[in-house]
Amino acid sequence: MPQRRLISLMDNTLDELKTHLMRTDEEFRRLVEKHTEYDQLLDQIESKPHVTPSDEIEEHRIKKLKLHLKDQMNEILGRHRTHSVA
Repeated sequence: MPQRRLISLMDNTLDELKTHLMRTDEEFRRLVEKHTEYDQLLDQIESKPHVTPSDEIEEHRIKKLKLHLKDQMNEILGRHRTHSVA
């Protein structure tokens, strides 16, 4: 199977798994919702005409929180991928 087609297939499978988890896993759904909320907060900060030093500190804090959420989501995805492959 060509590499590009394999990557596309993997992306589709990952998207399907995320969709499934959004419907069936309360923790995953909560993490995604919180991640989206942090995205919106970052957009608000970045859209300001003048970003203050406290805005920059808050932006940095939110980015760390988002990264932590992403790690947690990837952990859940990894557990489910392992179960579906096994």
